[in-house]
Amino acid sequence: MEAQNITDYSRIAEAIDYIRVNFKRQPTLDEVAGKVNVSAFHFQRMFKDWAGVSPKKFLQYLSIEYAKSILKDKQVTLFDAAFETGLSGTSRLHDLFINIEGMTPGEYKNGGEQLTINYSFAESLFGKLIVASTAKGICYMAFADDEGMAFADLQGLFPNAKYRQVVDMIQQNALYIFTQDWSKLNQIRLHLKGTPFQLKVWETLLKIPMGNLISYAGVAYSIQNLGASRAVGSAIGANPVAFLIPCHRIIKSTGEFGQYHWGSTRKAAIIGWEAAQLNPEN
Repeated sequence: MEAQNITDYSRIAEAIDYIRVNFKRQPTLDEVAGKVNVSAFHFQRMFKDWAGVSPKKFLQYLSIEYAKSILKDKQVTLFDAAFETGLSGTSRLHDLFINIEGMTPGEYKNGGEQLTINYSFAESLFGKLIVASTAKGICYMAFADDEGMAFADLQGLFPNAKYRQVVDMIQQNALYIFTQDWSKLNQIRLHLKGTPFQLKVWETLLKIPMGNLISYAGVAYSIQNLGASRAVGSAIGANPVAFLIPCHRIIKSTGEFGQYHWGSTRKAAIIGWEAAQLNPEN
């Protein structure tokens, strides 16, 4: 992951937001570049370096028509097909190397007073992250546009835990996912506080291949509970591990991307970026 790609994200996000708001009149490259205060030449190159495709191509991946085509083709058979996708390149499935272990009641009893949690901040392709771990695995990861608020949110989950701001190997291994270098990844262990239903939904999300999208109803179908769309939505909203558990791949059945705990623009950026990795321009 190049440092330049990381520092460019704020401008990329601003550009994506501007294009989405004004897409009906198809803003020019010069106009979008001016919005983020760079030359058209530099913006085109910066965007291509970050996404792998041009801004115009990227916008196609953010359209409702594109999202609907993915839902139509994939929704019913997605979870069956996921296991047949294979292990090569960026299509490797999350669930083959991410393992969820639910916390025992004793581990989060009394606000997690028996837990020692390491946490640190790191840069990613989609902005700054806070990542936290217990001795058993990652317990929390979130985008941290404000470090103080991000740490406060973590403390809200485990108010009585002992905290140490330190980077450990569990955190470092999990962050390798942003490099797209599968050879560096050992199995990522997640150690999560959740109800049995939440854990089941989160495990199901891990089976959605990169670049695919599914509706809330599709997730309910996959867990054989067709009437649970609303409960599924609540479980997805409570996802404590951004990106690794890919709740960004859940959209409305209409093709609209919908809300995201860490911002709708960031959700669009991740969805578009993942689609671009599977369909890069030469």
